[in-house]
Amino acid sequence: MFVFEPSKLTYENLLQTLQITPPTPFAEQDFLNMFFEKVYKPIPLICNLVLVMLWQHPENIELEQVKVVRYCDAREDIKMLVKKWWDVYDDSTLNFKAEDTAQKGTMISKSTVLASLPEPAVSYIPAPSAA
Repeated sequence: MFVFEPSKLTYENLLQTLQITPPTPFAEQDFLNMFFEKVYKPIPLICNLVLVMLWQHPENIELEQVKVVRYCDAREDIKMLVKKWWDVYDDSTLNFKAEDTAQKGTMISKSTVLASLPEPAVSYIPAPSAA
């Protein structure tokens, strides 16, 4: 997951750095990991379970808490995770409710949206590269 707060300065720095960075095997993934290495903050395993973690660090996984599983397929050893995904997908109580949206024809101004946003705050935890 990549969360980015738009910044013209960051954009210009990205372009400048891209011009002097040699190509890598994983292109944009490697580049972004390198560029943002000092502000990288991993998302919790419950929101980003990579299946290999089940075998490498099972003590860190609470399966009942997991919300997102990456690279999931129908192998026998992970069928219960696939089933959990489909259970959530098929749960109609989680469907979008149209009545929660603005009335048809209602205009929402950009200034209203911007005024409702919280002040940006930069907080991060230095972490090793994910590459």
